[in-house]
Amino acid sequence: MKDNISVILGMQWGDEGKGKIVDLLAENSDYVVRFHGGNNAGHTIVANGKKYPLHLIPSGILHPNTKCVIANGVVVDLEVLVSEIEMFSKDGMEFKDRFFISDRCHLILPYHKALDIAYENARGENKLGTTARGIGPTLADKVSYNGIRIYELKNWELFEEKFKFQAKIKNAILKTFGVEPIDIEKELTRLKELREIVLPYITDTFQLLQRAIAEDKKILMEGAQAVMLDVDFSPYPFSTGSNTIPGAINTGAGVPIQKINQVLGVVKAYTSRVGSGPFPTELTDEVGKHLQQKGAEFGTTTGRARRVGWLDLEATKFACTVSGVTEIAITKIDILSGLENIKVCIGYELPPSVIARSEATKQSNKIPYSSCGYQELTKLTPIYKEFPGWTEDITNVKSFNDLPQNCQDYIKFIEEFLGVKISLISTGPKREEYIKT
Repeated sequence: MKDNISVILGMQWGDEGKGKIVDLLAENSDYVVRFHGGNNAGHTIVANGKKYPLHLIPSGILHPNTKCVIANGVVVDLEVLVSEIEMFSKDGMEFKDRFFISDRCHLILPYHKALDIAYENARGENKLGTTARGIGPTLADKVSYNGIRIYELKNWELFEEKFKFQAKIKNAILKTFGVEPIDIEKELTRLKELREIVLPYITDTFQLLQRAIAEDKKILMEGAQAVMLDVDFSPYPFSTGSNTIPGAINTGAGVPIQKINQVLGVVKAYTSRVGSGPFPTELTDEVGKHLQQKGAEFGTTTGRARRVGWLDLEATKFACTVSGVTEIAITKIDILSGLENIKVCIGYELPPSVIARSEATKQSNKIPYSSCGYQELTKLTPIYKEFPGWTEDITNVKSFNDLPQNCQDYIKFIEEFLGVKISLISTGPKREEYIKT
């Protein structure tokens, strides 16, 4: 079997810097494929002196010889998609014959976004911290047979009929929550305009990718969100609405999992997350503020400030194991420069007062990530290992051996703890700022 299909996944709670890593590897790829998620995920690429925020279009779009595919597992907001197409088109980017969208993709429609906000408002103090992009309600419609796909968009009369039927039901729900119902006719007019722009790119992406596999093309599968947000393996309900592990490639793109040769896990040198939910290593002190500001920890999609904390290797090791990671890319190691001491979480400990221990914790207060729900994660105490920091600016370093010794030691410990080779180290936001090991 040829080594030609790779997947890039975030090993934390998102915002690990996957966009840059995909961009780096896309240069030598024939196809870059988004296979799950929606525009609740944002990848930022800094190239040619410009910053490109991406939410739906795969990060390989900046390479003119790379074809980009939005496969069936992605939920699509036409407004966002068209705005991205127009942004790149203004920069002279060519889309014809190199950008493809599956007609099996479910559509995020105006009532989904309104419902997302209504549900969050109704939760009051128990908000989940969703991105309010309509992802959850869209996926709920998908599994309850109320979804509308790009497939219906090809036949306007059929789409209009289905949209009106669903919108009337959703408007009744919105009124119950005291939320302004959507204007059905106005939204239909706008959707028809967007439809005309998107139609040329709709294709059978299953056949497209099967041909690419048969021709031994290099295919890069671009993960959105991250493993710690997986709907099954996260501290649910503080999760995203879809599966984010490699198995989602089969369901979201039709590519059998045994075809995947490389699983590259992206790990940020510290941890961050957006929205609510348990965060064992969270820092709310001056060090946390420093990391937030220096690391520009503000969401690409939402603009919200991200919560930050020390690197949680207990959770990251679980993510690497469940994903079958074969190598790791470390990002934002440069943000740690200047800290006197750096901590890393190497395990969890529950207080003796916590009831209903699992088999794994009967003989000890220690508890593995896999045994934790959101309640345990809010009550446990992280076990830390401390490292001396470094003061040097490492953004222009091109060799591992030229990194400060303390930085080398920190990276080596991560590699040994996870038991996975670190093959790439990002030393800054720019495309050229990285080290291959």
